[in-house]
Amino acid sequence: MRGPHFRPSVQISRREWSGHNRRVTPEHAAAVSRSAVHYLGDAFTECPVTVRHAQQRGLSGWSYHVASRAGVLGYVSTATVTAALGMLGPELVRDAWEYARRLLPPTEIAAQRAAECCRWGTAQLDRFPAVNRLVGLTGRMLAAADATAMPLFAAWRALPSPDVTPGARAATHLHLLREHRRAAYLIAVRAGGLTPVEALVAGPEGEAAAAACGWAGPYPRVGPLLRRRMWTEAVTDRLAGQPFTALSPAERAELVDLLDEAAAGHFDTPASP
Repeated sequence: MRGPHFRPSVQISRREWSGHNRRVTPEHAAAVSRSAVHYLGDAFTECPVTVRHAQQRGLSGWSYHVASRAGVLGYVSTATVTAALGMLGPELVRDAWEYARRLLPPTEIAAQRAAECCRWGTAQLDRFPAVNRLVGLTGRMLAAADATAMPLFAAWRALPSPDVTPGARAATHLHLLREHRRAAYLIAVRAGGLTPVEALVAGPEGEAAAAACGWAGPYPRVGPLLRRRMWTEAVTDRLAGQPFTALSPAERAELVDLLDEAAAGHFDTPASP
C-alpha cells in the first residue's frame, strides 16, 4: 500500500471528531472521508500485480478500466456503458468497450476485477488492526445505501460478498463505497446543470482532466461554471452521506479515523514479504 502518499482532503481536530460530538453529520462524514474512500477504493486497480494480470489478458489502461467496471452489467450496448460511467467521452468508451469485448466476456473481466480487489485486500488490509471493525461499519452503511439511479453501484453490490479474509471483505466494501461516491457525483453534476465535460473543466485539473477522460476541445470557459461546480460538490457530499445515516455520530467519527489510518498504511504488524 502506498500509504505515505495519502493526504486527507480536510484537516480536522481530534476534539471535533470526538465520539461525543453530535455535529458529525452524515454529510460532514462523507466530505471528510472523501480522500480516503477515493484512495482505498481505487488502490487495488493501481497495484502492479493487478496491472500485470490485466496485461496478461490483453487489457490495459482505459480498456481495463471501462470493461472491468462496467462488465458487471453484462453484454450491454456501448451507449449503456457510456451512460453508466458518465464522465468518460463516448469515443473513449466505445473503443475501450468494444476492444475488451473482443477478448473476453464482460462478466469475466468484472470477475477478474473483483478477484484483484480481494487479493489486494488480503495482502494489504488483513494486517490492519481494526480491519474487522472497518468491515462491520462499512457493511452496515452499504446495506442501508439507496442505489436509486446508481446502476454500477447496484450491480456491484448485488454480487455475493467474498467469504475469504477480513481484508478482502474490507477492500470489497471500500470498492463499493467508491462506486457509490462516483454515482453520487454524476447525479449531482447532472442536477447542477453541468455536462460531464463542463464538470471536468471546472475541476481542479481543468482541461487536462477533460482530455484524459476522452473529451476533445475546444472546451467551455471555466468562469461561468465555477458556482455550479461548487454546488455539485455540496450535493455529492449530501448524497454520499446517505449511507452514513446507518451509523451513530460517534461511529461516523470512528469510521473516518479508521479510513484515514488504513489509507496512511502505518500498521504495527509488518507486511508479508
